[in-house]
Amino acid sequence: MSISIRNFFILTFIFLLNPVEIKAQLLPSSSEVKEEVKIPDDSLGRRNPRGTVNGFLKAVSEQNYIRASNYLYLKRSFRKNKERERIVKTMQNLLDQSGSIVPTSLISDKNTGNSDDELDAELDLVGTISINGKNVKLYVENNEREGSPPIWLFSAETVDAIAAVKVDENLLVNKILPESLKERLLAGVPIGQWFIIIVLVAGAYFLSWGIIALLTFIISKLWKKARTEPTEGFLVALSLPIQLYIALWFFIDFSQRVGISIIIRQRFSYLTVTVGIVAFLMLLWRITDFIGEFSKNRMTVKGRVSTISAILFLRRTFKVAIFIFGGIAILGAIGIDVTAGLAALGIGGIALALGAQKTVENFVGSVTLIIDQPIRVGDYCRINDIKGNVEQIGMRSTKVRTGERTVVTIPNGLLSATNIENYAFRDRFFFNPVLDLRCETTPDQIRFLLVEIRSILYSHPMVGNDDARVRFIGFGASSLRLEINAYILVSTLDTALEIKEDLYLRIMDLVSESGTGFAFPSQTLYFAKDDGISEEKSKDVSDKVKEWNERGEMQLPKFHPDKIKELNDSIVYPPKGSAVNKEKP
Repeated sequence: MSISIRNFFILTFIFLLNPVEIKAQLLPSSSEVKEEVKIPDDSLGRRNPRGTVNGFLKAVSEQNYIRASNYLYLKRSFRKNKERERIVKTMQNLLDQSGSIVPTSLISDKNTGNSDDELDAELDLVGTISINGKNVKLYVENNEREGSPPIWLFSAETVDAIAAVKVDENLLVNKILPESLKERLLAGVPIGQWFIIIVLVAGAYFLSWGIIALLTFIISKLWKKARTEPTEGFLVALSLPIQLYIALWFFIDFSQRVGISIIIRQRFSYLTVTVGIVAFLMLLWRITDFIGEFSKNRMTVKGRVSTISAILFLRRTFKVAIFIFGGIAILGAIGIDVTAGLAALGIGGIALALGAQKTVENFVGSVTLIIDQPIRVGDYCRINDIKGNVEQIGMRSTKVRTGERTVVTIPNGLLSATNIENYAFRDRFFFNPVLDLRCETTPDQIRFLLVEIRSILYSHPMVGNDDARVRFIGFGASSLRLEINAYILVSTLDTALEIKEDLYLRIMDLVSESGTGFAFPSQTLYFAKDDGISEEKSKDVSDKVKEWNERGEMQLPKFHPDKIKELNDSIVYPPKGSAVNKEKP
């Protein structure tokens, strides 16, 4: 089974790399097709290792020891019927006492045997027996002669080791069974052994249940954390699968110790393998449930709704994968060839992957969004030319409600590959207006505005002092330009707009106080009624700037640190007389 799975994945990988060449290989021309040589059937079914083992056990169960000896490589000294029967019975007793045979589904059914092991190509290991406390391996060997089809027999080395042994046929099972239950046979085995099998199954299960219950009790007493979540949930998830494993181990060990016939054990060997696989699948299933539930509860507490959806989806995906691969493993364990099914599944999977390429892309994009978290539900963001609040992050798409109250659905595959501007992570707002002043504005008026606007920025408690600056940046087509750069120390849009409003009003008061005005990108017609710039205010401003120069207090090209310290937070905000600040101006 492992060979088939490996070859399947290799073939699939090559197909993805170069599908055209694979098509040519899968559809060869008629001249390249060679007729396979059909190997004639052997009357005893010895063309492969599995047929040899099954044929031997079937002959033993029918007590046809001469037929069973045909599955052994016997030297000339062992050709007499009496000697042949003795060797077969000895081998049966050794297998019943402490021997074991590889589960039937794991024995190769190919004429060439198992090529994956480290043994010679003509040799396969099929079991073990114990002789005088020493484990002896059971081999089957291909005795194919040149020009003849393969014949697999228990090897000469194995037969020689068995023939040299004299065994005690008084097994424990024969000691405890009455003669009536030993004489009557069912499927070639004393009927009493079938009853013992039932007792062993029940005993192994209840013994493992008791061990798990005792261990759980001891752990809960010695480890206080074991009685709290999530540790308790994890221990509960592990208990049943481990209990099944322990029960299976007890059953196999006890059945060998009491001498249950190898015929029964081998006939139901696929059950032990199946139970082992089911226990492992159950362990994976329960751990998936535990991790999924634990993660969902954690994300519920944190309020991450989109992450919860991803967790539920991944949990379902893992369960489907466990179910599919578990089913394939169980079918292989009971002897059903799953090679054709895997090939069909692979071709179907490739077709499905090509058809669902966008769906897979969106799913991968969803996982990226969940892990990276560039946006969260409730965030206000800009995605390309779309601005709005994120309302839902699903497994296929994300929904954004715009300012016009419409909902835009964006596929997650596209979202994970585009630039996202998330305003929710903003810790402050950039204040960057450009003042266009009339061309008649005098240099002293500009100096006055530079100083006073900076004073406002340094004084305002909601504006960062470190990055605040005001500069005369040049001449526009119809204006003189001042640029303001500062950060408003709030994180919410409404509060930032409130601060900007206050700053704009204070700047307008300063511009009015300076005697100049704002320029507009339009032509201005001057009439006689226009008084122009106020000469009185211009003189006052010039006198003030002159006074600054004479006293050495001109804060240009930059403010003195002592002056910044003096001005820091000296503006009363909110302003006096506002609804928030009841103090009269």
